[in-house]
Amino acid sequence: MKRTAVALAHPNIALSKYWGKRAGGGNVPAVPSLSVTLAGLATTTSVTFDDALAADTLRLNGAPAAEGALARATELLDRVREAAGLRARAHVVSTNDFPTASGLASSASGFAALAVAAARAAGLDLPAERVADLARQSSASAARSVFGGFVELDGEVARPVAPPGRIPLEVLVCVTTEAPKAVSSRDGMAVTAAESPYYAGWLETAPRLHAELRAALLAGDLEATCALAERSALAMHASAFAAGVVYVSGATLDALAAVRSLRSEGVSAYATMDAGPHLKCLVHARDAARATERLARVPGVLRVIRAVAGEGARVVDAAAGARSDDPAAEEPPR
Repeated sequence: MKRTAVALAHPNIALSKYWGKRAGGGNVPAVPSLSVTLAGLATTTSVTFDDALAADTLRLNGAPAAEGALARATELLDRVREAAGLRARAHVVSTNDFPTASGLASSASGFAALAVAAARAAGLDLPAERVADLARQSSASAARSVFGGFVELDGEVARPVAPPGRIPLEVLVCVTTEAPKAVSSRDGMAVTAAESPYYAGWLETAPRLHAELRAALLAGDLEATCALAERSALAMHASAFAAGVVYVSGATLDALAAVRSLRSEGVSAYATMDAGPHLKCLVHARDAARATERLARVPGVLRVIRAVAGEGARVVDAAAGARSDDPAAEEPPR
């Protein structure tokens, strides 16, 4: 018997960052974070549980996935199988419409979509909080992509904080490369925790910035929210940089300079960067077109993707008995 479900999830951009894991395992962030789930970028993932399969398979962006990616997907699928009392292996097909493993939170949207699709295909009817926990154990930030709008991750628990329209925010993603990053987030966090002389300062500062940003968001204060987001990003990268973990590029810094130039001209524009070279400009919706035009001219910026706060992960198709040898089942719907 074959059981199939297809899910769609969006990446999220952390406004208050988490960087580092708690000791003791379990993939629990060392500090709280608050993110915005982005419409405009998406992962679509189909999961087919098939009694005839001898092992799980994973196709990512049209090609067989690397062994490490398959192993991480199997770990999540094993948790779903255990919850459902299911033994069947799964065929997984996942596509991103944005650069993968490059600092644009593809692991967040990927594991969120995988958790949602796998749970539905396995016949589970789980609350979003439980699905988020399944995703978090594979990628902590994936727990945030299960929900829409503005989302907090504190320890093991992800929860929505505010709806998408809470503040008039647009996020301008400055894509600076299509290539995957050289150092994964997991490895970068481990090296930072072990070697950065500023990591202790980061652990002390991050929760305070998070609390201030959360309060500003709930008060509807876009300017303060975005200013605190920029401070959080710079503090995170400073701690990593001191350990020799460098994600920014020349184009990242030039885009940062452009954001600051816009701000000096009275535009409500601030910058944030995750573990990758793509700068994200946080801007008031009224200024988004002007900021996009300026950032698109920065040398090294390949394109600018405009995004707004969007929905959480969701099932977009589900069917029992779908044929995995059918071309329609091989590539998920667009």
